[in-house]
Amino acid sequence: MDLVSVVIPYYKKKKFIKQGILSVLSQSYKNLEIFIIYDDETKTDLDFINNIKNLDARIKLIINKKNLGAGNSRNKAIENSKGKFIAFLDSDDIWHPLKLSKQIEFMNKNNFPITHTSYNIVDEANKKVGNRFAINLKFSDLLKSCDIGLSTVILEKKLLHNIRFSNLKTKEDYVLWLQLTKKGYEFKAFEEYLTDWRLTSNSLSSSTIQKLLDGFRVYNKFMNFNFFLSLYYLFFLSLNYLKKRIND
Repeated sequence: MDLVSVVIPYYKKKKFIKQGILSVLSQSYKNLEIFIIYDDETKTDLDFINNIKNLDARIKLIINKKNLGAGNSRNKAIENSKGKFIAFLDSDDIWHPLKLSKQIEFMNKNNFPITHTSYNIVDEANKKVGNRFAINLKFSDLLKSCDIGLSTVILEKKLLHNIRFSNLKTKEDYVLWLQLTKKGYEFKAFEEYLTDWRLTSNSLSSSTIQKLLDGFRVYNKFMNFNFFLSLYYLFFLSLNYLKKRIND
């Protein structure tokens, strides 16, 4: 059973983090190392997080000296990880108990180095309010629509040899997915719903202005597209996002 490194950045999600961690500890797949990256300079919740760390010897706590953001926090955990596989979980999301075992079996059986799954969208009371169905995705598929749930992704660590998450406030994962698929890797879809992604009213991901700014930077700065081509893809990215929200 290969070691899986689970990467969980933490910033002011005290209400949900324990439920997320317990969903990792409840996995049928047991060969894990779990990184919590504490990214809050105030240290207000540090005692609370330390209590969670003490729940299981597999949990490792990395404390950032200053706020680095989710992308750079994940990068620190990746650099310290020893697993063949890296799995990502945002601190307010939840895994279903068979998530890792089913997805890794699927990867090993088919020799897929990177996969994602379908996921449910839940509100702050754990009520289902929507879903996303996973499909196979190449670079050309991703350019106009990011259809990958971060907390559903498992990949082989070797894929991250010379690339990492960006330092954007939002869409830091989208940059990485584009970089990986541009290299020729394809996100293979495991169609089962194995993760609950939480929609919260005060999260950075709910800030429309921030998402637009970061969306433009994805194309202009990281994909090296010119100003007008960046606006072109940002238009379709935003349009497809709105379509998905309307259909929820």
